[in-house]
Amino acid sequence: MDYYEFEVGKLASKLVREIFKLKPGEEFVITADTRTDPRLVESTAGAAHAVGAKPVVIWYTFPLGWGQSADPNLPINVLSGALTGADAWVEFGILLFATPYRVAMRENKKLRYLCLGGSDVDLLVRNIGRVDHITLKKLMDKTSEMIKNSKHIRFTTPAGTDLEFDMPKTADGQHDPNYIVGGDDGYADKPGSHMMCGQLAWSPKMDTINGKIVLDGALVYGNLAGGIIKEPITLTIKAGEIVKVDGGREAKEFERTMKAYNHPQMLRLAHTAIGLNPGAKLTGNMLEDERFWGSTEWGIGNIDPALIGPDGVDAPGHCDAICLDSSVYLDGKLLTKEGKFLVPELAELAKKLGK
Repeated sequence: MDYYEFEVGKLASKLVREIFKLKPGEEFVITADTRTDPRLVESTAGAAHAVGAKPVVIWYTFPLGWGQSADPNLPINVLSGALTGADAWVEFGILLFATPYRVAMRENKKLRYLCLGGSDVDLLVRNIGRVDHITLKKLMDKTSEMIKNSKHIRFTTPAGTDLEFDMPKTADGQHDPNYIVGGDDGYADKPGSHMMCGQLAWSPKMDTINGKIVLDGALVYGNLAGGIIKEPITLTIKAGEIVKVDGGREAKEFERTMKAYNHPQMLRLAHTAIGLNPGAKLTGNMLEDERFWGSTEWGIGNIDPALIGPDGVDAPGHCDAICLDSSVYLDGKLLTKEGKFLVPELAELAKKLGK
């Protein structure tokens, strides 16, 4: 018997029936690279076929880069053509922000996309198969509304992070609808770009971001370099820009790589996020790390249109970095203290999720 054989079957059925809500006749593209576990692909394709959908599987060489830096290793025309005609797409490889992804999101307005890039069986069983999506969605929806209604947000961590910013508002004081507070509840049943459940992401008013970020969790950047951080990296932020990087060898390599892009956006923050997946572990795989409960994730570089509409902010790459045990202040009041919800209604939902 294969490792997690029964669990993989349940996971695939949940993806197809609950997450995508695939319908008979829908054309469903599954993309995977040469590091993907074939069982994920085969089980998902079989589950899609069982509900009457039409699965198509595309394998490609593992790309030596992230975002547009992956393009040289990708069959761009084939992938772009298939994805612009699909009804739904699940990604087990790594195509996020690469040209085929950008083309598909721009030209196929009916497409339902779910990013599970770089995942393995154990990760997906813990982060999707065993998660109570209904309760998690309630928690994320309520937290999203509180964030959108806030004017000023501050983050702190025991490691030394202390950063604050304003939320983007319209002239009448309402949340700017072009800045999406994206609660990744894990569902991909509506058109657009969707991520694995358990991350609540948004882009602040960029020129108001000031303070220090002390990265002590995980980091991925450049040509997929990084992993679990061995020595804290301190980023000094002024008006949304990284003006100083302090730390050891990892800090120096990070700074060198980001500057080598020779693009101003690669030294600017792109978004923040709160990790809320009860099954997530800190593993060095950013798909999971940025959902680690109580963490804060900071994106640097490219900004997806799913966060700032209508076109996002273009850059040649993207970096994600993690702070652990985060405290979040909304207009001066604690939402979470070192990862624990203090608002009673939210704390009760967290308890139901095992947190």
